[in-house]
Amino acid sequence: MKTLLISAAALLTTQLYGLSTFQSSKACQKCHPLIYKEHYASQHTHASIFKDPIHKAVWDAHPLKKKELYSCAKCHTPNDKQALIALNEHKKYMPDNTEGSREGVSCVSCHKIESIEHGKVSNTNILTKDAKKLFSARESEKNVKDKKFQLSSEFFGLVTKKSGSPYHNIDFSNELFYNGNLCMGCHSHKENANRLKVCDTKLQEHPNTKEINCITCHMPKVKGSFTTMYDSKTHRYHGFSGSIHQPQMLAKYVTIEMQKNGAGFDILITNQANHALLLHPMRVGELQVSIERSGQKTALEPVEFVRILGKEDHPAPPWIADRVLKNTQIQAKEQRKIHFNYPLQKGDKLSVALGHYIVSKEVAKKFGLDETLTKFILLKEEHFDVK
Repeated sequence: MKTLLISAAALLTTQLYGLSTFQSSKACQKCHPLIYKEHYASQHTHASIFKDPIHKAVWDAHPLKKKELYSCAKCHTPNDKQALIALNEHKKYMPDNTEGSREGVSCVSCHKIESIEHGKVSNTNILTKDAKKLFSARESEKNVKDKKFQLSSEFFGLVTKKSGSPYHNIDFSNELFYNGNLCMGCHSHKENANRLKVCDTKLQEHPNTKEINCITCHMPKVKGSFTTMYDSKTHRYHGFSGSIHQPQMLAKYVTIEMQKNGAGFDILITNQANHALLLHPMRVGELQVSIERSGQKTALEPVEFVRILGKEDHPAPPWIADRVLKNTQIQAKEQRKIHFNYPLQKGDKLSVALGHYIVSKEVAKKFGLDETLTKFILLKEEHFDVK
């Protein structure tokens, strides 16, 4: 265990490279206004305790808060250099609502990731040291030597046309940006003190490929230029569609079918994604089915999909849990058949809605969260006419 702690400390020190001074995403807004607008509304920007009410509520209940050891900085506030240093040195530190803390995961947080260090407890993003200087594809080496423009930093990027920028270097050779593993520094797994993976995408069972990965699914190509310097027609969506923000963008990875039988009917849900439909332990999935007959609508008993963590035989928060008490979440590549013992008649109209709650009403009450977080969020809806 001592060796593991030393290794983690060394990795966090490495993570600090490139963040000697805070670089706000606002600096990117002038040349990338559309991407900035999308990113500003995303969960990445709202990852800190100052913008994410769930993260704040969980942290307020966490035993490490009393010790003033903010252990979430590595992923939730990677721009807060003081937080990373304190975490690295096992010293007391609490986020102080500076811009570096409030911004959460910024443009720089991702575009300076050079590699991912895999760990048993969690992975770590290794940021570029800016040791090598790559020239912009748009500018000649002579211009650089003549200092006609200033190359302030080096960033990694993903584009098909390797154009450059007069404001920063761009390295297009980083494979992490092409195979989607860029996201695995924070979104791979998180193990608690009881060696339980409280979060785990399990992508090792269905690895990312260049054709289908985190980026191609959660950052699909949408209309609009990624820069004002020239018209690229399309760009990767930087709002990061997910269970909370723009979930409808992910609806194409889920299919809903209906099969009629003598005793009722079945709803078949197929998850085509390479991870479970919902990953966060607080999320509650739900299937809602209603039948309209002769102008009257009947709502059937909804079906929940949950992953409940616990200690011994009782539900428990993630930092205490030592086991999974129940897991009915729809897994990667799974087709789930759900039977309803309700005989259908010709002319019936079925409405089927699949979605989730960010948190259940019980969890919201326990952590003092606003009831708006318990509203149903629709992922996909289908309608069937019974013949």
